Amino acid sequence: MEEDKRGKEGSFTPIFIVLILSLLVAGMWDKIPSIKNTAHYILDPTAGALLNWNVTWGMTILVLIISFIMTIVQKYATDQKTLKEMKAEQKKLQDEMKKVKDHPEKLMALQKKQFEFMGPMMKLSMRGIVFTGVPLILMFRWFMDYFTILGNFKFFGFITWFWFYLITSIIFSSILRKYMDVV
Repeated sequence: MEEDKRGKEGSFTPIFIVLILSLLVAGMWDKIPSIKNTAHYILDPTAGALLNWNVTWGMTILVLIISFIMTIVQKYATDQKTLKEMKAEQKKLQDEMKKVKDHPEKLMALQKKQFEFMGPMMKLSMRGIVFTGVPLILMFRWFMDYFTILGNFKFFGFITWFWFYLITSIIFSSILRKYMDVV
């Protein structure tokens, strides 16, 4: 039974390995030409063509595609049933905490119980990074190269590519997660 529970909770080890690998890829971008050249070989005629057509609409379409892929990976790489159960349990705990807010000792016990969910939930929800970490880092490095060549380009006259990506990906991801029922 204990082994089954540990398997459901997941592990941070693969996540750390992918994060370290991603950092190495990002750090070696300019030092190992084959990394940069391969990314440019793949992304220049695809993503680059979209951005060359229209930077704002191209970037919006790219962010939508990336958000869609990330949402699909999140849906199928994580145990959605367990995550939903944990989220429902946390909601119950929050409701109980509202009822006992005038009793510090009961509130503290419920907060401690709620805190116990954080590690396992984080392990489960981070599993998608194992599949998307390195490609996402390569895409970001390619974006850096592309927008460096463009010069001081700002979306809507004041937003850099990074902030545009971040804001639009939050919007698209929220919509896609709700539509696709992803925790």
